[in-house]
Amino acid sequence: MKQVVQNYKSGELALLDVPVPACKPGGVLVRTAYSLISTGTELMKVSEAGMSMVGKARSRPDQVAKVLQSVATNGVPATYRKVMGKLDSYTPLGYSLCGVVEQVGAGIDDVAVGDMVACAGNEHALHAEVNWVPKNLYAKVPDGLAAEHAAFGTVGSIALQGVRRGEPQLGEVALVIGLGLIGQLVVQLLTASGVRVVGADPDPVRCALAEQLGAVACGDSGSAAVESAVAELTEGHGVDQVYLAAGGASNQPVELAAQLSRDRGRVVDIGKCSLDLPWNAYYEKELDVRFSRSYGPGRYDPEYELEGRDYPIGYVRWTERRNLACFLDLAARGRVDVQPLVSHIAEFDEAVETYQNLKDGGLKAVAVLFRYPEQKREAEPAAVTVPAVAVRPRPARAVRTPVRLAFVGAGNYATSMLLPHLAGREGVELATVVTTTALSGANAQKKFGFTQATTDLGAVLGDKSVDAVFVVTRHSSHAELTRQALLAGKSVFVEKPLALSEDELSGVLAAVEESGNDRLQVGFNRRFAPLLQEAKQQFGVRTGPANLRYLINAGRLDHGSWYLRQGSEGTRFAGEGGHFIDTASWLLGADPVCVYAVGSSGNEDLQVLLRYPDGSTATLSYVTTGASGYPKETLDLVADGKVLRLDDFVRASVHSRKRWVSSRLPKARDKGQNAQLAAFIRAVRTGRPMPVPLESLIATTAATLAVQTAVAAGAPVTLAGAR
Repeated sequence: MKQVVQNYKSGELALLDVPVPACKPGGVLVRTAYSLISTGTELMKVSEAGMSMVGKARSRPDQVAKVLQSVATNGVPATYRKVMGKLDSYTPLGYSLCGVVEQVGAGIDDVAVGDMVACAGNEHALHAEVNWVPKNLYAKVPDGLAAEHAAFGTVGSIALQGVRRGEPQLGEVALVIGLGLIGQLVVQLLTASGVRVVGADPDPVRCALAEQLGAVACGDSGSAAVESAVAELTEGHGVDQVYLAAGGASNQPVELAAQLSRDRGRVVDIGKCSLDLPWNAYYEKELDVRFSRSYGPGRYDPEYELEGRDYPIGYVRWTERRNLACFLDLAARGRVDVQPLVSHIAEFDEAVETYQNLKDGGLKAVAVLFRYPEQKREAEPAAVTVPAVAVRPRPARAVRTPVRLAFVGAGNYATSMLLPHLAGREGVELATVVTTTALSGANAQKKFGFTQATTDLGAVLGDKSVDAVFVVTRHSSHAELTRQALLAGKSVFVEKPLALSEDELSGVLAAVEESGNDRLQVGFNRRFAPLLQEAKQQFGVRTGPANLRYLINAGRLDHGSWYLRQGSEGTRFAGEGGHFIDTASWLLGADPVCVYAVGSSGNEDLQVLLRYPDGSTATLSYVTTGASGYPKETLDLVADGKVLRLDDFVRASVHSRKRWVSSRLPKARDKGQNAQLAAFIRAVRTGRPMPVPLESLIATTAATLAVQTAVAAGAPVTLAGAR
């Protein structure tokens, strides 16, 4: 791919061929559509690169201080080599762009391949054909906002953060000094906030543009026009706030700010101008001087920008990313108009010439955009491997009654849906409950009659009298706890999901192969529901391909639910989607060979299409936005002139030559937990095969993982190795 770079030592600008960045976890690859040249910040950097070494030193005294410190520490020769090596290398340009998501990294669930996003950051939103952008430095572009306008997102965020620092209120008067790109945006944002604005800039063209965009009056900062406008609007009191959006070495903007501010007014520095504050003027008015740091809270914090750790909205309302999204929304709703600021759009191949024209003054501009060539690329078919089960299981030992069980986890699902079916069951002894907190273990022991409670998992795994281990913890721990229990020789019942990634799934299977222990059951209980089993029997043997439709009206989760912690616990569908895939596969008598999925609402709502070896298909509609009073699960199976209908495990029917309708069950729906547990206990006690073949558990888990892959790829995913 191509990228604009500059050699800071020689000043050379080049359009360089560089490798496409990798798509790392926690971010997305974005193919650029438009990127914005900051005619202030970037041209200053370009101009500095063309200076002599003395000129560079004068322009960056902060860097000179670092060099002198290095000389004192490391000596002149080592410092010289270090400095020259750094200067004589290519550095990137750019920090504001809009593009299309081309690839989604692990842990990202708020955008999908094909989404338009605006991106920020002088290390991530570069003038390059493709950029890797971490989560907190992009925002989805609202519908209706043109890509070339969304490319203003970063500079818009800078202006927006500056205005926030000024805390404008309705009816106030503000002075904006410097009507370049940032200044023009500040004018519009203040006007949208109900503030009357006076602008100051030596360029009459920029003054006219600012008045067109909402300023009451503008003029040369050295003329009487600005002072007169301020006096008239404020009855001689002075402006409530001043925004310094100018650059250069002149101290005149700071002095003008003091002159035209009211008593105890606010002065906000957004640009990079001289700040030699005239002490008497600022002291006598007790002016409040504030700095606006770039795009907003989160800037320069690597944990926020690189690791994706957001600040809680209750403590930090406006972060970098929220500012970016807010500006895009304002632009989409027409509250900010960036079109008049676009002076020139250059093709990306003309980048070097465009910079040179800007530097030489041949191109007078407020904002310049690079337009990138559209690239239509054939999508590579995505695939998720269904691991083969290469194991020679040891003969399972038939245990004597009672079967001794240990529970790892005693949360809501374990105590409401599993343990009530096991406590007091003939031939079952609840031996040990393992929890991370002592009190939850003590509560489970008291309520269900466990022999002992502990927080030590090792004590259970090493206890040879324990026949089976139930893993009923949070999703992120399932695979590892299952792996440990299998290696310890236990029969394992793990609540869904078995794994949250292909690596986790491979780890479980490696434990099966290493130990020869394949005694595993995943909590896919719906295939054991008596009503569904009876309906399947009434439907009879299927001879032709079938079509299955499954609507899951999942509903909203309560705020704060750990299910929403997608970074650590996976998506909602990754957590419970296996239920519905397993049910469909059981009804169709096979495992899926291909998955296609599209997502909406942050990928919580999904449409999943599964294809099976005989041409059968299953469509799963997993939605969170439905009515709470509507049934949670409805299913239709159509084949051979027959239709099977399931209504939320309350009633079922089969329509064929002879219609069958079940009696309506009580409100307490039986989704098969009790029957599943009975089958598992029986298999453990007798040494017979587990209720669901291991190959089926693997295939269902792989298909569940493939859903997120399909959403990210925007294309069907083949389940390589599926039967």
